[in-house]
Amino acid sequence: MSRSQAETPQPGEAPVRRLYRILVRDLVLKCSIGIHAHELLAPQRVRINVDMSVLEQAGPLSDDIANVVSYEDVIDGIKAMLAEGHINLVETLAEKIAELCLADDRVETARIRVEKLDVYAEAASVGIEIERGRR
Repeated sequence: MSRSQAETPQPGEAPVRRLYRILVRDLVLKCSIGIHAHELLAPQRVRINVDMSVLEQAGPLSDDIANVVSYEDVIDGIKAMLAEGHINLVETLAEKIAELCLADDRVETARIRVEKLDVYAEAASVGIEIERGRR
């Protein structure tokens, strides 16, 4: 039996849900973030990682960007978010990025990692990672 035959639901069966992942790795941007007085004075570098599980569309992709979740849209959305102004907590930034990702109904889950890169000389970074999904 071919793969496509195996994935075609039989009468009365639910369709097979196929997922793929969208990755944004080690996106480093300047960001006005933090609760300390010195963090209000100048932007600092943050590293952002995004890992989304995305529901694959039924049928052929037709080699058309409209048929997939675009990592370009995610990156542009993050840049626009950072341009809006100061954010106190890395947790807040991570939640906002997760909301951005989940705004597309095809995204099932979003795992977001936000790290400040220049806080401690002894550490490569400090930060958090969250995972959010549809209910």
